[in-house]
Amino acid sequence: MTPTMTILYVDKPATSAAFYERLFGLAPTELSETFALFVLPGGLVLGLWSRAMVEPAATLTGGGCELAIRAANAALVDETHAAWTAQGVTVLQAPVTAEFGRTFTIADPDGHRIRVFTPPV
Repeated sequence: MTPTMTILYVDKPATSAAFYERLFGLAPTELSETFALFVLPGGLVLGLWSRAMVEPAATLTGGGCELAIRAANAALVDETHAAWTAQGVTVLQAPVTAEFGRTFTIADPDGHRIRVFTPPV
């Protein structure tokens, strides 16, 4: 068995879906009051589930993990940061060169962390 889906618990799936649609330039394949679903080009399925409806109830929400996105190179990391910053996203970490490569981190409306990175050459 191989994990193929990540589900984030959110306050308002429609609000979060609009955020991710702007971020990824991709419409959700499913959208309701309590759930939104994105099928991303790399094969990952991203679900956004209303935290009020999660069974069993979630004990931890936004910020407890990261959605990591690998970029092709350091220039793309910086270009993505500039494009997303222009959209008004919450930047948690501006682009830096870390031990594991070039990276930056933003937060979605519920505080979930999204990291863009590229390993060192």
